[in-house]
Amino acid sequence: MSHLLRRLRLSLRRNLTTSSRCFSYYYVRGAESWVPVSGETISVPYLKVPMELLKEIGIIGASHGWVATLKNGVVCLQDDLDLPDTGPKHIPLPPFVTLPHCQTQIVTNVSMSSSSPDDDEDCIVAVKFLGPQLSLCRPAQRDCKWSNIRITDPSFFSSHVMYSKRDETFSMPASRGHYIGSWDLGRHMKEPKIQMLRLPDEAPIPEMTEKKWQRLESCCTKQHYLVESLHTDETFMVKWYTESHPIANNLWDHFLVLKIDKEGNAVYTKDIGHLCILLSMSEAICIPSKSNRKVKNSVYMLREQEFAIVMIDTNQKFCQRPFACSLPYYISKRLLI
Repeated sequence: MSHLLRRLRLSLRRNLTTSSRCFSYYYVRGAESWVPVSGETISVPYLKVPMELLKEIGIIGASHGWVATLKNGVVCLQDDLDLPDTGPKHIPLPPFVTLPHCQTQIVTNVSMSSSSPDDDEDCIVAVKFLGPQLSLCRPAQRDCKWSNIRITDPSFFSSHVMYSKRDETFSMPASRGHYIGSWDLGRHMKEPKIQMLRLPDEAPIPEMTEKKWQRLESCCTKQHYLVESLHTDETFMVKWYTESHPIANNLWDHFLVLKIDKEGNAVYTKDIGHLCILLSMSEAICIPSKSNRKVKNSVYMLREQEFAIVMIDTNQKFCQRPFACSLPYYISKRLLI
């Protein structure tokens, strides 16, 4: 039980799903790891990654198995699950029209309403820029163009956007997680739908001491993610707190998960059942823990210097650091329904 994850490398192909392919062209070494909390052994095979995604083309996000790149103001969607002999699909989108005072080269993430941007006219792509710009378009339309939305509430300037299938809108949590804003290409394009979140007095943060709460409030980084479980029809908000320790050269992470119902009632939970939440530079994902059923009720976090599994009930973290990752994204289309 003293060992942590060993030699862990990028992939969820074996540990969370039975997917048979992920990337193509450039090989990334696999490894074998042991998760002490469950006794599970995770075998990670060699992966293939397109060389261009590691070099000149800048990735700005991933959603539903599609990688989004930005070059010279043009977003291109690339399907990297095709085998090398068939080649991936490339769907260039129209050039961006920049709103005043927007930093158009800095993107928080990309979200899509479905996995068929090339042949589904209902598919909408959303690009959330750092600052007041949210841009939406329908790639399959003949006269495809961006609809640029200027967000007036600064609480959403650094938020991560996700597509809610339940509400059929693109939604973001406010910076402190007290409410949610939703936009679409209809009535909520100029004026977002705002949903205030209510935390009942009788359901405080579970077993949270005042000292620990003060530590969370003083953390240097606080991120909020909305994620839906299509398998259980549940919506969660994940609060990710990070505290850096420059002298020790490591990071302390803590996760709080709230379950949100349709009326906006939010309760903290330490048990999301047989589900795993995947956090990276991609759109947040929630999937059932099929292959390793003991590795459940957990957050799989992936960033450039670290991969870790964090158990939601205990916040026990099993990680691999340093972890040099050129592609800190969960991409596989097989992870989604």
